[in-house]
Amino acid sequence: MPNTEPMTQRVELATVRDRLAVDGVITDYAVAVDDGDWEAYRDLFVPQGRADYRSAGGIEGEASAVAAWLAESLGLFPMRQHLIVNRRVRFGVWEQDTGDTARVQADYVNPMATSGPAPDFMCGGRYAFALLRTDDGWRLSEVVVREKWRRLPGRHSAPVVN
Repeated sequence: MPNTEPMTQRVELATVRDRLAVDGVITDYAVAVDDGDWEAYRDLFVPQGRADYRSAGGIEGEASAVAAWLAESLGLFPMRQHLIVNRRVRFGVWEQDTGDTARVQADYVNPMATSGPAPDFMCGGRYAFALLRTDDGWRLSEVVVREKWRRLPGRHSAPVVN
């Protein structure tokens, strides 16, 4: 029986490298949105990449159109901080996929402020990211936002009573 241990180690190492690269794209996405770096945002997508923010009151369309909408709508909030957590990464293994696709499900909390350091608007939910391996590395092919909750100014939770 042939020894397949070195081959298995190479496959595992490649998977770890891909996982780190995909995780880096998700982090770069959050930083681009928070910093208002819309060129970097667009560069994270494949040319035909799309984003869907309809569940959060936004638009759906190709990344460049969505970047323009985000620039306008998020301009009201000079302080933004997307916290993207609980990242579940799955690589394509179905049909004819050669491992060049990935899907990431991740939760988010997004405090934002119109003025001052304290947030006066918060929302949270779940992202669904689809990625493709390209000659330039992993890129987003789709981002879908599923907002689950939001807290608006002046609408704070009731105090806890013991």
